[in-house]
Amino acid sequence: MLLRWTSILSKEKLKAKVDLSTNASSGPTLGEYARVVIGEQYRRLIKPEKKVLADKDPEALHQMRVSSRRLRTALQVFAVAVELPKAAGADRVRDLARVLGELRDLDVQTATLKTEYRPHLESGEQQSLDRVLDALTKQRRKTLSGVQFVLSQPRYQKLKEAYSVWLAEPRLKALAESPLLPLVPDLLSPLLSTLLLHPGWLLPVEEALGSSAPTLHELRKTLKHVRYEAEFFTPFYGEAFTNWVEDVRKLQDNLGVVQDTQVLLELLLEELPRGTKLPGLQELVQQRQSQAMTDWETVRQQHLDPAFRRHLRQLILDANLEATPQPSSAPKDSGPEDSGVRDGSSESEAKASKALSEPVTTNA
Repeated sequence: MLLRWTSILSKEKLKAKVDLSTNASSGPTLGEYARVVIGEQYRRLIKPEKKVLADKDPEALHQMRVSSRRLRTALQVFAVAVELPKAAGADRVRDLARVLGELRDLDVQTATLKTEYRPHLESGEQQSLDRVLDALTKQRRKTLSGVQFVLSQPRYQKLKEAYSVWLAEPRLKALAESPLLPLVPDLLSPLLSTLLLHPGWLLPVEEALGSSAPTLHELRKTLKHVRYEAEFFTPFYGEAFTNWVEDVRKLQDNLGVVQDTQVLLELLLEELPRGTKLPGLQELVQQRQSQAMTDWETVRQQHLDPAFRRHLRQLILDANLEATPQPSSAPKDSGPEDSGVRDGSSESEAKASKALSEPVTTNA
């Protein structure tokens, strides 16, 4: 029954009634599962809203930002099966995620400078960093006002109303009536192809940390989308699939550390006088980059290996309705893998956060 799959994805109860008497033996249909996943991500999105508006808990902002990303991914994955009103579309969710992300980025930048860099610098470099922190504080006040404005506007209220209406009686496409299980590999394959064909795998360490850093950043974002989508479907796979998702998360984290350092260097150029020398900070940045890229050459060669690529393709073909769900089947609300100034994250983000202290209707 659908409630089985709902319980796998979340501890919350499904709030809409669904008649699954015809599907009890074969699992949910595509439309039913889409409704569960989209509904779960939407509820996670709006849950921390009041705390975000009050600006008392940085974790609430983190949760809302992550949920907006996951919701957008869910809309993209299930676009073949659902028809949502324009007010609830992926573009609207993307715009909301961007606004939330700007504020979250400032929080993470501030906390990372305070906890990861400043304590390890000489007093002179600390003073330079304090100048940057002052600038971030001023920028945050302005950005927070923007977030509070957006969350109080009719456009956001219409988004919530649209989801409430759709979840109560979702409009679905003809394909939504199909059993989900045979379609899972087809849903996962396009994004896997995008990952395997990404030019980032062609970059040796020197280029990845140099002029080709933007390409590495784009690879990290692709990894993020792959992981979000794969996590929606871990209940239908075994341990090998779950382990692969975890590998994707770790790689995303490492590339996120590299992106964080790039953002920091750009920030220093913007806020400090030209010619400012920060040798201690530069050394710390290089250490973090080197540590994050320790396994890069091995990982990238693996993803260029034809045998490994065949393994990944076969892995997603082996969806099994009877597979025992793994503990990671339910996407986590929080944690280092879903945060940071680069739309994804690292272990340092966890430290940074601490420092900041009804029947389904189908329409053909």
